[in-house]
Amino acid sequence: MKQIFLVEDDSEIAKNLTLLLKAEGYKVSRAAGQAEAVSMLEKARYDLALVDISLPDGNGFAVCTEIRQLQKIPVIFLTASGDEASVVTGLNMGADDYITKPFRPRELVARIQAALRKSGAAFGVTEICGLSVDTGSGLVKKNGREIFLSALEYRLLLIFVSSPGAIITRDRLLGELWDAAGEYVNDNTLTVYIKRLREKIEDDPASPAIIRTVRGTGYRLGGKDAEK
Repeated sequence: MKQIFLVEDDSEIAKNLTLLLKAEGYKVSRAAGQAEAVSMLEKARYDLALVDISLPDGNGFAVCTEIRQLQKIPVIFLTASGDEASVVTGLNMGADDYITKPFRPRELVARIQAALRKSGAAFGVTEICGLSVDTGSGLVKKNGREIFLSALEYRLLLIFVSSPGAIITRDRLLGELWDAAGEYVNDNTLTVYIKRLREKIEDDPASPAIIRTVRGTGYRLGGKDAEK
C-alpha cells in the first residue's frame, strides 16, 4: 500500500483529502506545517508528497527542497492560486505536478497515479487468483501463460491494480478511460470492456473473483465483501 505524505495546514481540507485517499487504497500521513514536515521526512519513508504552497510557518517550496534532499519521491503542489509565477517556481524546483484548489477528487487521484507510474514507485507485480500483472514491463499472465489485452483493457486493469481493496465507481472508470483513450467512453462501452476483460482474466467470467461487482457502487479488485 502506497504511503502519501500530505503537507496541509487547513484541517478541514486535510481531513477530506485523507478520507478520499484512504478510500482509494492509500495510507496518509499529514504534517500541518513546514517544521513538522521536515521532522516527519527524517523519520519515515513515503511514496509521494502532496504539498500546500502556503504554510503558516514557511512555504511548500522549502518543503519541496527538503524532500528532494531526503527522499526521491514525486511531489505534487496544492495551491489555492492559479498564479503562474508560483506554478513555474514549483516546477523549476523539481515538483512533478501541481493542482489548483478547488479541484475535482477524481482529477487529483488521476494525477497521483500518473506521478507514481512516472516515477516507477507504482511499478511491481500484483498477483491474484492466478493472475499476474507486472506494471513495470506491462506483462500480464494467467496461470503462468501470457495473455494479451487491448490498450483500454490494460488501462482498465491498471485502475484496479493501482487501488487494491478500494471500491472503484463507474464514474471514475469512465473518466479515466476517457482520458486514456482520447475519445468518449460511455456507460455501455464500459460494460462491454468489463465483460471482455473478465473473459480474459477470470477462471469463470460468469462468477468473477478478480474484478468483482459491488452492488449500487462499482467494482473492487477481489475482496470478500463484493458481490459476483
